[in-house]
Amino acid sequence: MAKLGLNVDHIATVRQARGGIEPDPVTAAALGELAGAEGITIHLREDRRHIQDRDLEIMRQTIKTRLNLEMAATQEMVRVALKIKPEQVTLVPEKRQELTTEGGLDVILNAKLISDTVKRLRDGGIIVSLFVDPNQEQIKAASKSGADYIEIHTGRYAEAPDWKAREYELETIDTAIKLARKVSMGVNAGHGLNYVNIKALAAIGGIEEFNIGHSIISRALLTGLDRAVRDMVELIKYA
Repeated sequence: MAKLGLNVDHIATVRQARGGIEPDPVTAAALGELAGAEGITIHLREDRRHIQDRDLEIMRQTIKTRLNLEMAATQEMVRVALKIKPEQVTLVPEKRQELTTEGGLDVILNAKLISDTVKRLRDGGIIVSLFVDPNQEQIKAASKSGADYIEIHTGRYAEAPDWKAREYELETIDTAIKLARKVSMGVNAGHGLNYVNIKALAAIGGIEEFNIGHSIISRALLTGLDRAVRDMVELIKYA
């Protein structure tokens, strides 16, 4: 059965908007776990625009489920990961001007850098996932890199303008899942998923974990974090 990985980056975004100490993403992570999230995801960006090193350090000590650290494949971030030792690292593309991650890694173009990064992290006892588009050639390259997982970038599915486009994107994702399984990689998924579009995606099967942040935190502003997490867990569970 698929799991929910709760991304608490946007709690930190609200905090950083005022430069204060609240709301605290560490507290949000704990509440999310109590509500049924089976993993916590945070993205420590190079510019530290939301999650801070302090958040990562405390979460490493307090999270009871599993910590998934999203990061760029840079020397600095590898050093941080090897020091903190999250259960999993997800390598993502990162551009300073973007509001959020805009697409998957180009594993083909950056094969040596990614392979070297994967090896260093795995040698440090960390599971490694690569955030990629549902593209067969990129998945084959991800397999060659030595990574344990792919996380399918679901942005095009989430932004599909009509049912026909959504069906096409679902078929593309389904094909990507089957290929990843064929080459013995685990499959996660995330980006742009919400309480409406999660149903059809979860129903196709083959995805171990959905990493979701913005839609859950947005609902939590109106219903509370506990209810928002429980609602999403139920949708995934009964898809």
